[in-house]
This record gives sequence, structure tokens and C-alpha cells, in this order.
Amino acid sequence: QVQLVESGGGLVQSGGSLRLSCAASGRTFSTYAMGWFRQAPGKEREFVAAIGWMLIHTYYAGSVKGRFTISRDNAKNTVYLQMNSLKPEDTAVYYCAVGHPASGSYSTKSEYDYWGQGTQVTVSQ
Repeated sequence: QVQLVESGGGLVQSGGSLRLSCAASGRTFSTYAMGWFRQAPGKEREFVAAIGWMLIHTYYAGSVKGRFTISRDNAKNTVYLQMNSLKPEDTAVYYCAVGHPASGSYSTKSEYDYWGQGTQVTVSQ
């Protein structure tokens, strides 16, 4: 059974950093794209970042570009999200996802097949 487990969330002050991890199990995901989405209270789940299976291509939402970095370790079936210069508006539940998005569709939720349960990130003023 496929399982994605996120970790690394928590409470941090504005300007601080966190590193999220998502460990996948149940199958090998080395040929899948892996991504991060987030959902703030009362808002739609939105795309944050994604990385292709060849580790060459990365994609970011405009709101996090330059502050967040996505990476992956295929040997460990794990994807990471390094978050720097955090802002209160980054507060949300962060979800990892894996799938085979079509070219140009890495930010589309429906392109992902498997999802984690989420980890809370709270950024205080």
C-alpha cells in the first residue's frame, strides 16, 4: 500500500526556516514527479513546488520562488522542501504528492496520484 508521510512542520517566527520531508513507501517513485502543496484555513489547496523524476526540472509558485527549495533523494524515496525567510502568509498545512503530471501541469492537483496527510506549518509575527 502506498503511503506518504510528511514531517518537519512546526511553529517558527517570521524570517525563520523549516525543512519538510516526505517519505514515500509501498512502491518505488523514482520515475514519478514529486510535489508540495499547501492549504491555509478557508482557502483552496495551492501549489508550492514540484520536482521532476530526473531531478533536473524544478517548479515553484511565484509566492515562494527564491525562498523555498525542493529536492529529492530517489534512493530514499523522499522529497524535501527547504523553507527560508518564512512569512506569516506561509502558514498552512503542507502536503506532499506524487504523480505523472503532463508537461506544463506540475501545479495541477488532479495530476497527482498519491497524497500525504499533511504537516502543519505556523509562522508567527
